[in-house]
Amino acid sequence: MLRKRHILFEVGVCGVKMKQLPFLGIVCTVMLFIVYRTTTYQYRQTEMDEQLNPFYLSKDVGAAFNSLSNLPRGIIQARSDLELKPLWPSSSSRSKVNVSSSHNLLAMPVGISQKSNVDAIAQKFLTENFTIILFHYDAKVDGWWDLDWTKKAIHVVARNQTKWWFAKRFLNPAVVSIYDYIFLWDEDLGVENFHPGRYLKIVKSEGLEISQPALDPNSTGIHHRITIRARANKLHRRVWEVRGSTKCSEDSEGPPCTGFVEGMAPVFSRSAWQCAWHLIQNDLVHGWGMDMKLGYCAQGDRTKKVGVVDSEYIVHQGIQTLGGLSAKKASNPEEATKNKQTVDVRTEIRRQSTSELRIFKKRWEQAVKEDKNWVDPFRKKRRSSRRLIQRLPV
Repeated sequence: MLRKRHILFEVGVCGVKMKQLPFLGIVCTVMLFIVYRTTTYQYRQTEMDEQLNPFYLSKDVGAAFNSLSNLPRGIIQARSDLELKPLWPSSSSRSKVNVSSSHNLLAMPVGISQKSNVDAIAQKFLTENFTIILFHYDAKVDGWWDLDWTKKAIHVVARNQTKWWFAKRFLNPAVVSIYDYIFLWDEDLGVENFHPGRYLKIVKSEGLEISQPALDPNSTGIHHRITIRARANKLHRRVWEVRGSTKCSEDSEGPPCTGFVEGMAPVFSRSAWQCAWHLIQNDLVHGWGMDMKLGYCAQGDRTKKVGVVDSEYIVHQGIQTLGGLSAKKASNPEEATKNKQTVDVRTEIRRQSTSELRIFKKRWEQAVKEDKNWVDPFRKKRRSSRRLIQRLPV
């Protein structure tokens, strides 16, 4: 009797288990459906985040997404450009449509006293269909209209502002995303031996993301030997220096020995500028210290992706006009006395630049300390190189 009850109990339990199997199958199906829907939603939101990325940092993407949630995705355009558009279509405007697949940008801070030199630079770039944007730091825009090409350029006016101030506010990556290369140049560069078309061919063939034309040895204000032209080379990526305070050898893996360009004439690829724009500090307008960190924006190994082109070189004339002349360089004694009684502009600018350099260095160090997930890609490379050297047989 007990054995019969035991058998009946086991059969009952098995029956209950058999009845539970379809139920578990339904539960599993529902769970899989929920996971699928969640994954699909996350994927779509990621797509939206990528569209918004040019305008927003990661911490702002969620808020930006919510603010656009009432718009259909297909209508959202998160990018723009600096191309001029006609007020209405005409036969002449239709015939002048640029069908070129390549777009490049020249951006310069300019003052009216450098008008002739800026014109010489622009003429070189216009032959290669560059878009040109001029940042007028002296607010004297009307003095440029006699040059025909300026009617097709973009003009931005803000008195006594620097190149980096303008770049941070008007060259947002979302606005310049159609341009393959961005030339962010000073106005006092001699371009007699420079051709932008040939320059870009070298940059592309060598895979440079950040570059600059070499400086003629007779240039004014050369601060780092790596920027000086090597006559026998097409380009160079490093320099060897045993004199002075900076020692550059084959083992050197960072600026200013390799992976370095200076701030007077940098050229950025689209991807490199996306990074470099975020490196520009909104309140540090002179840009001091940035050149030592630009290699982090090279989209890879800075010893390979950053270079100085020797065959297309420029002359840095070292003419400082932003903010006015110093008392030492005033054109006449009366003007010198007047400047001396007020303020020595160049001295004050240098003092401010030095102060900003200290602030930038401190911010970098603080950012590295606070970002626990950040790993210095070049420090890792240095350690690997040292371990390899130690393993080599003597």
